[in-house]
Amino acid sequence: VKSAPTYDEGSLARGSDRPPKLLEQQVNATYAAMIETMDTNVGRLLAKLHELGLADNTVILFTSDNGGHFITSNRPLRGCKGWLYEGGVREPWFVKWPGVTKPGSTCDVPIINTDIFPTILEAAGLPARPDLHQDGVSFLSLLKGGTKPLHDALFWHYPHYGNHGNGPCSSVRVGPWKLIEWLEDDSVELFNIAADLGEKRNVALENPQLVEQLQLRLKSWRKETQANMPRPKP
Repeated sequence: VKSAPTYDEGSLARGSDRPPKLLEQQVNATYAAMIETMDTNVGRLLAKLHELGLADNTVILFTSDNGGHFITSNRPLRGCKGWLYEGGVREPWFVKWPGVTKPGSTCDVPIINTDIFPTILEAAGLPARPDLHQDGVSFLSLLKGGTKPLHDALFWHYPHYGNHGNGPCSSVRVGPWKLIEWLEDDSVELFNIAADLGEKRNVALENPQLVEQLQLRLKSWRKETQANMPRPKP
């Protein structure tokens, strides 16, 4: 838990200023200041929970919706924010739930951000709402030390262009296998994440049957979810 900063909090809310002491010695000062500010204010929230006597009765989930910005290093992962390589979709999760999670423990079972809502519902003793979290499942069992996989497949869909150099694509992961389908030309890449975390070797040509299976599964998921697809610009 970090102490509160000395700069004006109002300036951060307005977005007009950056903490001067953080700007002086950074290569990308603005980005570094944003990260430091987030870290500091997470510390302030945790400190307030302790101050109010709520820390032992609060579930804290901390994660991200994207990998690091292209100006950061995601090594050994390939890609960055906006890409469907692991550098764009693989995030750390930090969970603190006194009396439930074991301090210092880790879990390697993949989950996805759409799992947050059903997990919080179950943690609060509320019924599931599958109409509102069709893509998500509760990972409460993992927080209690379980190791059983929750998803038989994970899907991502990015049907547009981004400001990080990426183009329209979809992706599916089943076990260690991950297929990326590029929607401009229908080309595909296949990686074995367990053996090639950095996604350096495309093994699609060596596994045509697996590529076909994963493509069919990806197309079926897009149809089921009525996913938006890119269209030619007139």
